[in-house]
Amino acid sequence: MSSKQQNAGKQTNPEHKLASNVLGLFESTIMGIAGSAPAYSIAATTVTLAITVGLYGPGELLYSGIAMFGVVIAFHYMGKIRQNAGATYIWVRNALHPTLGYLAGWSLVTASIIFGLVSTVPASTSLLSLFTTNDKIISNVHWTTLVGAAIFVFMVAIIAYGIKFTAKAQIIMTVTELGLLWVFDILALLHHPHTHKFSWNWFSFSSIKSYSIPDSAIGTASSFDPKYVVASGLSAVLIGAVSGAFFYWGWDVTANLNEETKDGQSTAGKGGIFGTLFVFFTFLLTIVAINMVLSDATLSGSESVLSDFAAAIIPGWFGKFIVVSVLLSTVATIETQMIQVTRTLFSMGREYSMPSSFGQVHKKFQTPWNATVFTTVFVLLFFIGSQFISSVNDIAQAGVAAIGIQICFYYALAAISVIVLYRHHLLRNVQTFFLVGVWPALSGLFLIAVLIKVIPTLSHLALWVGVGTVAIGIIPMSIYWYKGADYFKSPTAEERRAQLH
Repeated sequence: MSSKQQNAGKQTNPEHKLASNVLGLFESTIMGIAGSAPAYSIAATTVTLAITVGLYGPGELLYSGIAMFGVVIAFHYMGKIRQNAGATYIWVRNALHPTLGYLAGWSLVTASIIFGLVSTVPASTSLLSLFTTNDKIISNVHWTTLVGAAIFVFMVAIIAYGIKFTAKAQIIMTVTELGLLWVFDILALLHHPHTHKFSWNWFSFSSIKSYSIPDSAIGTASSFDPKYVVASGLSAVLIGAVSGAFFYWGWDVTANLNEETKDGQSTAGKGGIFGTLFVFFTFLLTIVAINMVLSDATLSGSESVLSDFAAAIIPGWFGKFIVVSVLLSTVATIETQMIQVTRTLFSMGREYSMPSSFGQVHKKFQTPWNATVFTTVFVLLFFIGSQFISSVNDIAQAGVAAIGIQICFYYALAAISVIVLYRHHLLRNVQTFFLVGVWPALSGLFLIAVLIKVIPTLSHLALWVGVGTVAIGIIPMSIYWYKGADYFKSPTAEERRAQLH
């Protein structure tokens, strides 16, 4: 039996088929929101964004969001052609080349695993801070490691139990997270004596400035002094776009769940669009509110920007609720990132481009059991090692900057792929030309320009981690290419051409 026949058999064999028709549009939208993790992204990245572009964070997120929507639309249209848990891994292969498809999927896997490593500690400290004010306990490496590992295992157990149960958990966490975040945003806009008056200039493309603030000046009142400005306009937007990409990243979990979604060829893409719209609005609202409330010194030097934001609005115990929002957001996005990893590995296993055992599902839960167990063990070992071995911790921390490289890389490939797949239909009408051609093309070029602009600014370790972890993917790719997996054969004319209905 040829590998192609074997693969076709796996696609229809219940032991290699995910649960179908589980998620509706509402659940898919919730997954998209949870994947981008509004509260976590704001808590983790706002200070970096402020150090980079000062008070122009709202504008940076506006233009980064517009660019991201080009990729969101690309995913929506590619999902109409073929539903596959690997999403980018399959679509880029069909449109461009198996090597690029494999490395795009591998980039998603490595970025998500790195994220799982670095976000587990914030989840742990957030949970501990809800029950104690003792900094010695909150910062104790043994406590944070133990609690972090417990949180990670608990969330992975939910994923392994089944997508239906996972979706219910995500609805509770995400709705609560957004509700709490919006309450503080509204209170900040309506009731607080503002440190900075709202300015439409924050959104002006030509006014956006990028800063190079010395470490000695970070957290001072003069952090956004004009003497630190190094770029403005498009150049500044590109420099800040790595932070912008990290803010939005994760919505594409809806695509990895398209096999488990009702009417997946349409609903999964719409879930990504609606989810990103909710996140887009939330980011702009919250960053504007934070700008208005916090001082320059706090914006550029806070160790807990959302806690400082909440405390400035309503001092006292009520501010703890913002910690709940961050905790729920962190846990929810760890869950969605692990979904993306396990579904991509599942697709790779089913396509014989990774161990075939990854392509098997649990008979009862219909989840990719082997891929989930492998990912869990790998992340836990690396997480524990990063807490006690300084060199491993340095690699993990460098991975935060490296994630931006991997995000821009596989999103840019996806944006280019939709144009190739629909190339024969681009001139059908104005809507198709703009949505499937122009917008994704501009988004892809924007992300490539971000890579060119930012890579020279990264530390050697961050660059090695970012590029090196992707390059490692060449090893399994070469092994399974040599073994003759059909995935690595040139795409057929049918696979490289979409039918627009």
